[in-house]
Amino acid sequence: MTTFNAVGVVTLTTDLGHKGPYVATMKGVMLARFPQMRIIDLTHDILVHWPSEAGFWLRRSYRYFPKGTVHIAVVDPAGRAGREVLAIVHDGHCFVVPDNGLLGQLDPEIATVHRFDPRRGPSLGLPAPSATFHGRDIFAPLGADLAAGKLRPEMVGPRIHELVPSWLEEAQASDREVRGAVVTTDNFGNLITNIDAGLMERFSAPRVEITGKRIPIRTTYAEAGPGEYLALVNAFGVLEIARAEKSAAKGLGIERGAIVTVRERED
Repeated sequence: MTTFNAVGVVTLTTDLGHKGPYVATMKGVMLARFPQMRIIDLTHDILVHWPSEAGFWLRRSYRYFPKGTVHIAVVDPAGRAGREVLAIVHDGHCFVVPDNGLLGQLDPEIATVHRFDPRRGPSLGLPAPSATFHGRDIFAPLGADLAAGKLRPEMVGPRIHELVPSWLEEAQASDREVRGAVVTTDNFGNLITNIDAGLMERFSAPRVEITGKRIPIRTTYAEAGPGEYLALVNAFGVLEIARAEKSAAKGLGIERGAIVTVRERED
């Protein structure tokens, strides 16, 4: 069983954006409970109501923080499915997330998953939650107390052994091809996929294809001339499709969910 020893660090991942006081009030709640806390914004630009993107970045970013960090993710926690709040201990970190597929790829038999029991709220000093802002009223205070070491994950509620599956399937690999999808675009218009670099090692000379267009694989952006498309393994170890000095997303007219395939180059 993985263990968690709090170090007073919290990351925040949300789809709240930067308009209004939403993120700030979450931070205010946390600091009121634990003034010495160090809060780091991972991103607040997740596509609204798409928890898969938040999970994608969390799973590829958490290891750059010290073990004992609490990672709070608030993406559509009070919508459609998955109103439950989870405290997941994995690899020495604690993730406070909604059970809506955000971290649905984790194996709950390897990670330790506890579901928040609202009946424990008063004894944990939580306010009566509003109907629309559980990020401020549940996620923030739970995360603060976990980061302070005042609350252990097992105190949140009962352990569970099943998670709501992710909305986005993992990339699929065979001897002939690897098939994945665009998860998100960054500020430069690069198309970020869920194809990990290790999946492409089966090919000696791989080529990338998206919406019928073949994209050459390069090592760095500098290897392509202005306006040329290229594919490369980015700093987070996944395949991305870029356009030198321009936006690949706009140039190709492609959005999240577009299918990307990698095959052996035949020419």
